[in-house]
Amino acid sequence: MFDSLAQLAGKLEATGYFIDPVMIQVVFLAAKLQKPLLLEGPAGSGKTQLALSVAAAAQTHVERLQCYRGVTEDKAIGRFDGSLQRLYMEFSRSQHENWQDVQTNLKGRDFFRPGPLMRALECEQPCVLLIDEIDKVDEGFEALLLEILSAWQLSIPEFGTVRAKSIPFVVLTSNEERRLGDPIRRRSLYVRVEHPTPAREAEIIASRTPEADETFHREMAGIALSFRNYSLEKPPSVSEMIDFAKALELLGTDHVTEEHRDVLLPFLAKTEKDRRHLLLREGFKSLLDDGVRFAQTLAARGGAAS
Repeated sequence: MFDSLAQLAGKLEATGYFIDPVMIQVVFLAAKLQKPLLLEGPAGSGKTQLALSVAAAAQTHVERLQCYRGVTEDKAIGRFDGSLQRLYMEFSRSQHENWQDVQTNLKGRDFFRPGPLMRALECEQPCVLLIDEIDKVDEGFEALLLEILSAWQLSIPEFGTVRAKSIPFVVLTSNEERRLGDPIRRRSLYVRVEHPTPAREAEIIASRTPEADETFHREMAGIALSFRNYSLEKPPSVSEMIDFAKALELLGTDHVTEEHRDVLLPFLAKTEKDRRHLLLREGFKSLLDDGVRFAQTLAARGGAAS
């Protein structure tokens, strides 16, 4: 996917995704060694965005398996299209000598509707396979993934073995709702992902709001840190802070005050409990004050350029 570290770093930066030099090296090695990348950390810390940015940098597409409780093998791998099979039987009723021929044709690739795992293996050129929030599935479904992550193939009953035409770049993400099994961990390069530092977040926000000045970007990063240090049920993600900054631009302001509270709460308070906390007399103001202090500290250290 990438010929050199410098090429990867440049292309990732062009997508607006900023990561530290060590992480760039890990991504590069994962691509070269064809090893899955397991990203574990709090929700909203940029894990999914890394997969999307790598795909953009490599000029390829993403095959995404969004995990959830109760996700089935059919959803991940695919299934036979029963309606198409019945249509075929009606259409070709008089064209086969025996039932065995009919069965053989019905189990062919033309009647199989692939899921994201199979589509990733069938790509002529490597894609990015994103297995998102794998911690939401149980151990049995997790075991289903081991074959594709080690042998780059899928064994499908009544269909056969599907081997990779190209090896995808695999990213698995976990928000730590449960501990993942050791087999998945052994097959992957493990990376702990936290929310970015204030300096890094100011840099990220600056890339998305280039018309604003450094003071504004530092203030946004300071507010992000302030809110994440508060006892919120759902701390703001990086993407939510970008939306917050863009909202301020649309309102024609480069500084957050108490008067902005009610119109800006939908960007930062995503549960009723958090909303009640921030509606307390001193709740929102105290967080803004903390954000200003954090921004001043950031400025003293050299701001986003440090």
